[in-house]
This record gives sequence, structure tokens and C-alpha cells, in this order.
Amino acid sequence: MDKEFRVRELMLGIEGLALLRHAMDADENFLKARIEEVRALTTGPGAALPDGGTAVGELDAAAGYASWAARYDSLPSSYIEVEEPVVHGLLDRGPVGTALDAACGTGRQTAALAARGYRTIGVDQSPEMLAHARRKVPDAEFRRGRLEDLPLDDGSVDLAVCSLAMTHLPDVATGIAELARVVRPGGRIILSDLHPFVISLQGQCVFVHDTDRLAFVRNHVHLPGRYLDAFHAAGLTVRECHEPAFNGRLAPGGYEEAIADAARAAWDGIPLVIVWAAEKPAVDPREGAV
Repeated sequence: MDKEFRVRELMLGIEGLALLRHAMDADENFLKARIEEVRALTTGPGAALPDGGTAVGELDAAAGYASWAARYDSLPSSYIEVEEPVVHGLLDRGPVGTALDAACGTGRQTAALAARGYRTIGVDQSPEMLAHARRKVPDAEFRRGRLEDLPLDDGSVDLAVCSLAMTHLPDVATGIAELARVVRPGGRIILSDLHPFVISLQGQCVFVHDTDRLAFVRNHVHLPGRYLDAFHAAGLTVRECHEPAFNGRLAPGGYEEAIADAARAAWDGIPLVIVWAAEKPAVDPREGAV
């Protein structure tokens, strides 16, 4: 397959990033340990690698999330752990009304919205994810649909939330325009995404596929300027931007835990998530005052 890479190369990349970031100020023992681990990975006797050094295949969003759905909520995630306090703090600020959870997945944010008294509509393209969401938040309404073509009327919600999903789109402009379309004038948008820094450095987020294989759904790098362009083109006003950083959590049982010192040094201080809060003006600034 031409869309595969291996755990050994991922581990070497993390070792290299740790060296690149800390070569000038780390103590000698840290640097020597990194070199020894690199040597063992490249010229060593072939010690067993996490996951057996298996190839990692790319899945499209439909197949990837169908596979990921059963395990998505079961393992801790540093991305979610740093994202949720920021997003939930923003949810607490606004008046309660009708909310959209776009690309709702297993209903993580749907549940947070419902707990705050919102009448919530969850939309996702994956029927497997929606099945989990319906069990988690039985009082919410769920619809199948895509970020680029949301199954809602214009101006039909007071708040639109989209968490850690826009990065799967090759261009954020279409997704942000759809969020702006369905939010009423005066309404809010809260958008979180994987930070372009960590996508640029890490590449892709790997998950277990079919119990014994690894896979990923592609994340695209969208620099902050591209989000700003898309918000402006959609007639939205950005109010806040937050960039919570790595909290030290490594995926349990994954390849990073096998080289934990290098992984934590590689990601130290790197923002994992970017969170935007925007508003749709009561008068569209592109049209001027009436």
C-alpha cells in the first residue's frame, strides 16, 4: 500500500524532535539517552516494537469513524483534556437556546450542551458515531449530515459548536460558512480543532482499527490566518482564540509510552488545540447598516 508508514519511523521522528528542540539546553544524560534510543531503533538487535511495528493505513472519514466509534470514548486523550475546559467555559457564558453540535461524533459536546439546558441538535456523517450519541444523550435530536452541507435551515440555531473535526476538511472555508449560515444573527460559534503546529509536527492521530491494526483519518494543516480569512468571508466576528498546550498525557499503551521521556520533551509547550469563539453580527457587516 502506498499510504502506510510504520511505528519505528514515528518513534524515530519523536526522538529527532526531542533532540531538535532541546539540543542546546538539555543535560548530557538526556541527550545521550535520546541517541541510545535512536541507535537501538535503527541499528539495534530488532527488539519488539509497540504494536509489532505494524504498518498504519489511511482510512477515509466514513470508514475511519465507523471503526473508531466503539473505542472513541474508552481511552483518555490529551487533546480532549486540554480542549474541554476551554470550550465548556465558553458554553457557560452565553444565554441558553437552540444549539447545533456539528460533527458531533459520539455526543461528547451534545451531552455538555444538554446538561446546560440547550435544546440540542447533533449532526454527524457517521451512523456508527450517531448510534453512540443517541444512547449517550437520548433527549437530543440527531441528524445525519456533513459539515459542508448541514441539514438545518438558515438562521435556525442560537449557537453552533464544532469540536476537533474541521481539520478533516481540505479547506475550512466551506465548513465555517455552513456554521455561519445556520446560526441566527446575534448568535455564536465555538470551534475547536487540532492545532496546526501539532498536525505539522506529528502528522496524523493513530487509532486501533479492527483490533490488530492501526489506522488514521487524515488531518489537514490550517494555519490561524486561514481560519481568520474564513471567519471574515462568512461575515463572522472573532471574539477569542485560545491555544491550550500539551498536558503531559501520552496515549496509554501506545508507541509514545515506549519512549516517554523523548515524547514529553518533544511535545512540551506545544499547543495541541486551537479554540475560536466568534459571533454572527445582528447586521451582516458585508451588507452594511440597514
